[in-house]
Amino acid sequence: MKLDLEDLRVVVTAAAAGIGRATAQMFAEHGAHVWACDIDEEALAIVCEHPRIEGHIADVGDTTSIDAFMTEAMTAMGGIDVLVNNAGIAGPGGHVEDVDPADVSHTLDVDVTSMFRTSRHAIPEMKAAGSGLIVNISSTAGLHGFPYRSAYAAAKWAVIGLTKTMAMELGEYGVRANVICPGSITGERMDHVVELEAQATGRPTDDIRAGFAAQVSMRTFIDPEEIAQTICVLASPAGLQISGQVLSVDGH
Repeated sequence: MKLDLEDLRVVVTAAAAGIGRATAQMFAEHGAHVWACDIDEEALAIVCEHPRIEGHIADVGDTTSIDAFMTEAMTAMGGIDVLVNNAGIAGPGGHVEDVDPADVSHTLDVDVTSMFRTSRHAIPEMKAAGSGLIVNISSTAGLHGFPYRSAYAAAKWAVIGLTKTMAMELGEYGVRANVICPGSITGERMDHVVELEAQATGRPTDDIRAGFAAQVSMRTFIDPEEIAQTICVLASPAGLQISGQVLSVDGH
């Protein structure tokens, strides 16, 4: 199947690594124009070696920073067709009663409020154009909960509610919104998650990693490229009637 993503104008947050990097690169390889942001300047520069990816340092947790990035990106591209809200942090680990409320607030700000920051720029342009796609990245923790990761789970449940509401508000304008719930993703971020749970439970990291794999029927971790493929299908003509959906890519 031909994805037909040529000349789409795409914004991807947290694009220097993992899902964000894979998504930016896949769109670019299929002919889209991509504007990417991250807080890691060195890693972002490597992603932007692709001639169809423009990257700028921006902190999704800072309104001034993300406002400047979104304005610059949309001005340079002459609009926006796809917004991928990928940025997020793991948040604190530990029992609910031991978690610092300040850490909870920070997790919610980066994982949820940041999506409001970017979307408030994209939505008016998409509505005026009569088309557009917003993809918000949640997690299977937003479907089932996540012991010792209460702030993260709360944020990821909120992402699903936000996305479904966006789809209901925007559908009449031809704008779609979907949420993807990745399972356990290979890479440094998942390594950090495993370490947090090891610290919270006192269990060996190998046991925790094996436990994550055992939770799914296919006994597997997910590659970032598999999430990128799903996003690109949603942005292609094959996804034009898909909105308000929660898509799990998790090996279940």
